[in-house]
Amino acid sequence: MLPNSPTSCPHCSSDEKPSVAAVKEDLPPAPYICPMCEGVRSDKPGACPMCGMALEKNPLAHRNEPECCGDGGDDEVRDLWSRVRWSTAMTAPVVLLSMGMDLPVIRDIPHEASGWMQIVWATPVVFWVGWPLLVRFANSLRTLRFNMFTLIGLGVLAAWLYSMVALVAPHWLPHAATRHGMVLYFESAAVITVLVLLGQLLELRARNATGSAIRALMNLAPKTALLIRDGEEIDTPVDEIQIGDVLRIKPGARIPVDGSVTDGSSTVDESMLTGESMPQKKEANAAVTGGTVNGSGTFLMRAERVGAHTLLSQIVEMTAKAQASRAPVQRLADRVSAWFVPAVVGVALLTFLLWWQLGPQPSFAFAVVNAVAVLIIACPCALGLATPMAVTVGLGRGAQLGVLIKNAETLERLHDIDIVLLDKTGTLTEGKPSVTEIFPLPGLSAHDLLACAAAVEALSEHPLATAIVNAAKERNIPIAAVTGFQSITGSGVLANVGESEVFIGQEAFLKKNGVFISAECHAHSMKLQEEGCTVVVVVLNEKPLGLIAIKDKIKDSAPAAIATLHALGLKLQMITGDSLATAQRVAKDLSIEEVVAEVSPKEKLLHVYQARGKDRHVAFAGDGINDAPALAAADVGIAMGTGTEVAIQSASVTLMKGDLRSLHQAFALSHATMKIIRQNLMFAFLYNGLGIPLAAGILYPFTGWLLNPMIASVAMSLSSVSVILNSLRLRSFK
Repeated sequence: MLPNSPTSCPHCSSDEKPSVAAVKEDLPPAPYICPMCEGVRSDKPGACPMCGMALEKNPLAHRNEPECCGDGGDDEVRDLWSRVRWSTAMTAPVVLLSMGMDLPVIRDIPHEASGWMQIVWATPVVFWVGWPLLVRFANSLRTLRFNMFTLIGLGVLAAWLYSMVALVAPHWLPHAATRHGMVLYFESAAVITVLVLLGQLLELRARNATGSAIRALMNLAPKTALLIRDGEEIDTPVDEIQIGDVLRIKPGARIPVDGSVTDGSSTVDESMLTGESMPQKKEANAAVTGGTVNGSGTFLMRAERVGAHTLLSQIVEMTAKAQASRAPVQRLADRVSAWFVPAVVGVALLTFLLWWQLGPQPSFAFAVVNAVAVLIIACPCALGLATPMAVTVGLGRGAQLGVLIKNAETLERLHDIDIVLLDKTGTLTEGKPSVTEIFPLPGLSAHDLLACAAAVEALSEHPLATAIVNAAKERNIPIAAVTGFQSITGSGVLANVGESEVFIGQEAFLKKNGVFISAECHAHSMKLQEEGCTVVVVVLNEKPLGLIAIKDKIKDSAPAAIATLHALGLKLQMITGDSLATAQRVAKDLSIEEVVAEVSPKEKLLHVYQARGKDRHVAFAGDGINDAPALAAADVGIAMGTGTEVAIQSASVTLMKGDLRSLHQAFALSHATMKIIRQNLMFAFLYNGLGIPLAAGILYPFTGWLLNPMIASVAMSLSSVSVILNSLRLRSFK
């Protein structure tokens, strides 16, 4: 007997400190998050208590405010710009008094008077305009979370305090006898403050560009829709659209929500979601997606998914969550950052002591200046930004290209993949098979064989079942009601038609259960399979009735996609539940060397585990419900966006077009992102590795050259901006 049951298988002066907590799925999205530190959440603007950077608005919590998504808001940009202008205006006289002593008017000002004038201008710059920097410095000391602002605060305050003591109480200093013998560094304290503020402004604006992908996606959704109610068109906010509402879509308008066409026809540009440049024809019952652009026609549609449930909203959420995740490579930067600031403070103290004891006179002044230069140039911001900025831009660019990558870890894993397992139906083929031949055994007509098969397959969602049902409908064959329907995963379907038990499925499964077809029937089946057809056997009460051949056309894009994957050096293997002969024919046409056929979902899963057990990094690409276990088990699961929701949920990469050419883009994007990350980390380490010894004065004994703290401040700011700009190159990835 055949089985009767299926087998199983902010602002910185804020009084309240942002909280640091693990972000859990059951918590609502926090309004503000840190772009660098995972788990930092806050209900208000402020500074991150861990790294000191300004918190950014969370795109998941501000889905309806795209103009603020991805940055700290326009208020922070305006505030920083105002502080840069004020500090520049007040620092200019300090620099002029300090460094323009040979100018006609300046040289006539007494040294002491010049010093007091510098205090008047420099002190507001440090303690008023630069107050946010000092607050973050104080917070880092209070919480013992040392960061870039720890070094900046120590450097600026050391330069200002030394100059103040040198002017007001020079006898307190070991080497000073008179005021006129002391060099003042008010200009260094003021200029460093200006440059840090300017660097923060440039960095904020550059970081803002990294969120452009999400903002572009969010801006796709129109604000209003034309709701049809009682025969009238009402301009209604999209937030008020309900499931079942009928909407009119005019020519050139963006579709507001997901749904289906009820009347009319048009073409729809879906390129912003899928990357597909050719507009798609939409007629009655065709699915349409919110955010896509209607062509020249007009039609009515029924809303089926609204709000956070639309595909566009889900893409935004997936991309935002992915950008907030951390890649494993970030752990290197985290480990370095944990000891970096204390180490820099130690180097600065050692620099101070060596210059004080061994340096030329005035040795104490040299000691202070060089220690300050070390503190300023060793800012770890570039190191902290190296990975998250590249990941953010890379994931956003992927979303724009129709490649949704679930998290940063997946982006890194893609880089290490060396073997790709490919499902056949719906992945390499179109997933829209059609019946090509009906072969009844003697004594039965093709009409009756198809009627019997269609009655059972009408309750199945498999593409092969759809092909059989469609063939019956095309021939106007009535579809009978059945009872006791069962799906035997990976083998076939079973149901009762009247009093008879009908099974439709693979010949191999029948053999295992003691049901055999004739030699003639088997030979014909093999011939059809060699032509690339999938052949199912129809069995009535354990007696074969005949064969139905179904062919699924290879996707037009598949040959080129396979060629590009081969060019990347990837090993490809087809794994399918279809017959070996059919699979081999498809594999031959696509130049895929290895084929694993006639496997159940459980066997697919085991095959993935076996492949991973050979020290390989495995990706599995599929689209069906039966692919879900393998997708979840692979190092990287890749789902076709045209496949089942279960497959998409199980995968870590979704190709929105369902086109394998996008798979090449996913791998290439991963390689490009990892290359940018390595460049960023190399630059950050090289910058600090060279900058700290230079600031400490290692070249002075040979060249007499010292690094001015102001130059160190410029280099520090440019290092962070350059890392971000390097990451932004991914926005042009194609």
